[in-house]
Amino acid sequence: MAKIHTPIPSLKLNDGNSIPMLAYGTGTAWFKKGDESTIDKDLVSSIKTAIDLGYYHLDGAEVYKTEPELGLAIKESKIERSKLYVVTKVMGNWADPEAALKTSLKKLQTDYVDLYLIHAPYFAEGDPQKLQTAWAALERLKEAGLAKSIGVSNYAIKDLEATLQTAKIVPAINQIEFHPYLQHAPLLAFHKKHGIATSAYGPLTAVTKAAGGPLDDFYATLSKKYAVSSGEIALRWCIDQDIVAITTSSKEQRLSDYLRAATFKLTPVEVKKINETGETHHFRGFWQNKFAADDKS
Repeated sequence: MAKIHTPIPSLKLNDGNSIPMLAYGTGTAWFKKGDESTIDKDLVSSIKTAIDLGYYHLDGAEVYKTEPELGLAIKESKIERSKLYVVTKVMGNWADPEAALKTSLKKLQTDYVDLYLIHAPYFAEGDPQKLQTAWAALERLKEAGLAKSIGVSNYAIKDLEATLQTAKIVPAINQIEFHPYLQHAPLLAFHKKHGIATSAYGPLTAVTKAAGGPLDDFYATLSKKYAVSSGEIALRWCIDQDIVAITTSSKEQRLSDYLRAATFKLTPVEVKKINETGETHHFRGFWQNKFAADDKS
């Protein structure tokens, strides 16, 4: 049985579905470089721990090679499927997203995903028609009930503009690297204009990979004020801006601590100061070779 804690807030998407605003991710440190069929028992155990703590939003992707572990953990958790919010992404099989999703569903041991994303736009090689064709395929998957919501990941404004030219369904969400040192102000304004939600991976980057930056002192001040860690301040900063935050850890105590992000709110002045201080320093922690040119959009 899941432990009792302050409920994780949810965000309503443009299709009427709701998404929990704090997620457990199975990428980054869990990314499997070897044979996908070899089960990582530590990951299965960690996912089950996360579910038991109340992380019902579970973020995966075919490229992580961790879908089998996610499916096994979901099955062994014995939590009713309808209570979970399962996400995966297509990376390798751009030409046939339907086949890719059906393969993922088998690994996940479920009949549908709550959110299916195109993992990145670089497969299109700057060809808008390829983006449009891939998106039309995802629209069919939603219509078929294999994905309750559909969206994209790592898309810049130009990629979204091309997609929207022919889209029958507006993407529900764009999952991007987002933290104070990579805020994508023009992109977030575009999201807001078109009703596209934002999901953040790497939300702790300013605390971890970019530690030693200009926000360290202010994070320390806020940590003392709210009696939480800098990581929890970073997560709350996302939530207070209606941005879904995806985090991960193999440590139960750390996952438990992250849930404290649901127990307090930053003031508008504090959010603004983090924004303004963060803008003075640029840092990208992921996909440096692919998307660095899009950081100002």
